[in-house]
Amino acid sequence: MNLDSELLRAFVAVAETGNVTRAAERMGRTQSAVSMQIRKLEDLVGDPLFKRGSRGVSLTRKGEGLIANARRIVALLEETAASLKSAPLDGPVRIGIPEEYGVTILAQALSEFSKQHPRVEITVRFARTSSQVAALNAGELDLAVVFEWEDFSDSEILMADPTVWATSARHLRHEERPLPIAIYPSSGWCRDYALKSLERRGIDYRVAYMSDTSGGLRLAATSGLAVAPISRSNIPAGCRELMVAEGFGAIDAARVVLRRNPGATGAAVIGMAEAISEAFRTRPEG
Repeated sequence: MNLDSELLRAFVAVAETGNVTRAAERMGRTQSAVSMQIRKLEDLVGDPLFKRGSRGVSLTRKGEGLIANARRIVALLEETAASLKSAPLDGPVRIGIPEEYGVTILAQALSEFSKQHPRVEITVRFARTSSQVAALNAGELDLAVVFEWEDFSDSEILMADPTVWATSARHLRHEERPLPIAIYPSSGWCRDYALKSLERRGIDYRVAYMSDTSGGLRLAATSGLAVAPISRSNIPAGCRELMVAEGFGAIDAARVVLRRNPGATGAAVIGMAEAISEAFRTRPEG
């Protein structure tokens, strides 16, 4: 079966307007032309797609089964046409992002963005939130993806991603007392959130491992050396979250936001910000 994209456009327009006349006006075509396209699509499908009534048309069961895919195809075609019409961007873009989202989010954003805008010069900085915020305020970054767990700003919210205690699924380190933990050295967040979450629950602990990177904390948890504070979306394979029923629970209610340098208003920066937002929106769940 060869489904012409114009037939799908007509189908979506009629489904969304509920009326062939209004669909024709939206598409800039005659009513008879749109009706003919719908009849042709119904012939290809082999079943009626609309039920006709006094107030217009509504989808049949077959039409309801087709509409979601038709919308996706039409939207993809429109996005592709728009990208071909827009001129490639150029210029520098400086991005700060937590290491946690380097592979899962940034790689996706850069892949799509660089295909359309190969002349943009991109610099990426991986660091913790406090360092990224300082660099953004100093004008050293154009965009920064950061965690906010207090003093919430009006920045664009990308996702909620609370930090939790994670442990190896094969080891029982979480049952030991004092509890062996992995933390960032010299981190105000660890002191004010991670350690206090244990103290509030009356859990005696000892620092068994320290790392400046989230990758180091994930390694400590995966190897069974210690339990570690890790954002929920980044718990590595072979590890699991320690739950309330086990005496733990979430450490914070962090959300991930996109902050922008007010002075960075170039088209390349705006385009990169949109690509990052889209990568978070379409990220795989779980």
